[in-house]
Amino acid sequence: MPRLDVTQMPFGKLYALLINKAEKKGRTRQEVDQVTVWLTGYSLEDISRLEQSDGSYGDFFRHAPAMNPNRKHITGKICGVRVEEIEDPLMREIRYLDKLVDELAKGKTMEQILRK
Repeated sequence: MPRLDVTQMPFGKLYALLINKAEKKGRTRQEVDQVTVWLTGYSLEDISRLEQSDGSYGDFFRHAPAMNPNRKHITGKICGVRVEEIEDPLMREIRYLDKLVDELAKGKTMEQILRK
């Protein structure tokens, strides 16, 4: 079976998986939304609307209104790969969100996660 390109998958499907990951560890959807807003510049209304659309995960990041400049401070491994070493800019943006949700699930404070 060929491997699916994550950038082509529906945003709503993958975002639900991120929320589920956080909730399994006692975190909330609101916290996932908060880190997503911080990272991408989308509003909560934008995210809700995009979840209901058939837009791709890649397009979610390609069309982000204001990627946070402090995202460059997100470091560490996700899926065994250091996020700061990912060469493909789109995949790096995707993995930044994965890393933020991972930190949520591991119990870090919002202040630590948002690099304040």
